[in-house]
Amino acid sequence: MPKYTQSRSLFSIRGLTQRTVKLLSRFVTYNFQHVYYRTKESLGQHKRDLVVVRVEEASESLQQTKVQFLDALERFKSVVNVNSGSLEDKYSLLKQQFDFCNMRSEIVRNKIQAIEEVSDALFKEWEAELKEYTNRSLRAQSRQQLKLSRQHYLRLIKAMLKAEQKIQPVLGAFRDQVLFLKHNLNANAIAALQQEFSEICFDISQLIQAMERSIAEANHYVHVLVEQKNLPVLPAAK
Repeated sequence: MPKYTQSRSLFSIRGLTQRTVKLLSRFVTYNFQHVYYRTKESLGQHKRDLVVVRVEEASESLQQTKVQFLDALERFKSVVNVNSGSLEDKYSLLKQQFDFCNMRSEIVRNKIQAIEEVSDALFKEWEAELKEYTNRSLRAQSRQQLKLSRQHYLRLIKAMLKAEQKIQPVLGAFRDQVLFLKHNLNANAIAALQQEFSEICFDISQLIQAMERSIAEANHYVHVLVEQKNLPVLPAAK
């Protein structure tokens, strides 16, 4: 077999294998989620309840991350403004704060993904169940609630993703400062950090504001879902 034909054949097999793996992965994920949600529902915890729980967890995670970045800012301030103490200690302090912030950012990302997964399942189920109504008035009410829930959800995810996206540039700048201090344990390194300090302060303040907006959206979304759950059904139009 010519080399060109052989390599092309291998490429096709590899491509088929990759597609198969992706399909299997989606199939396994879908079935796992289906079993997970069915198990939760058998225990009395429906998708709407799971959304509320995960949004509350994400809100709490954002709050903790906000506190961590504020603490990191204070530690950074102490490093660049105080001349006493060894540079090695200052590096260790900043490195520890960076690691904490990096860990918190990973948790935030995972919490947002968890909200997206269960919300997607909830809205798909809700949309499908609209067809089961025999009463047009009740179907219209439910469809309106679904529309409002989606609108609030999109606002929430937009705010959370905006906050999450602001974390990475701040972490990047933070990482640069930690590495620079590690590679240059001398007085000039502190002077260089002092020059960057105001910019990092501004970036973190912008990040904190985005997190606070996201937390407010999360609290509002939870309120909407709980209110909808407790909302009495209006009598059907005759």
